[in-house]
Amino acid sequence: MYSFNKDIGSLGEDVAENYLKENGYIILERNFRCKTGEVDIIGKDGSYLCFIEVKSRYDKLYGNPCEAVNYPKRIKIYRTANMYIIKKKLFKFNFRFDVIEIIFNTYNNIPSIKLIKDAFQI
Repeated sequence: MYSFNKDIGSLGEDVAENYLKENGYIILERNFRCKTGEVDIIGKDGSYLCFIEVKSRYDKLYGNPCEAVNYPKRIKIYRTANMYIIKKKLFKFNFRFDVIEIIFNTYNNIPSIKLIKDAFQI
């Protein structure tokens, strides 16, 4: 089961990266990891430094994908983002947290993609 979920997550991140590029984002990094956690995608959207969490599913059986970004997950993303800002010395940028929901369709290969800009704040 873990391998399947990891494969769905990786595929979702690929789809999300392409979608973001098509919508004018500049991708700075993928899967940034440090001792506090991981951020799926880090990119620039205009003057904003965006920390983007990607949630992929095959259906909404367990709710919308963005509902999985609960408070503890948000804190981990925030702490990891803070470490990235410090490491890269990017203090002059405004930043925000975006979430991308991707729902893969089992009938065809066209995923449903929803970008939620400024999805949460800490």
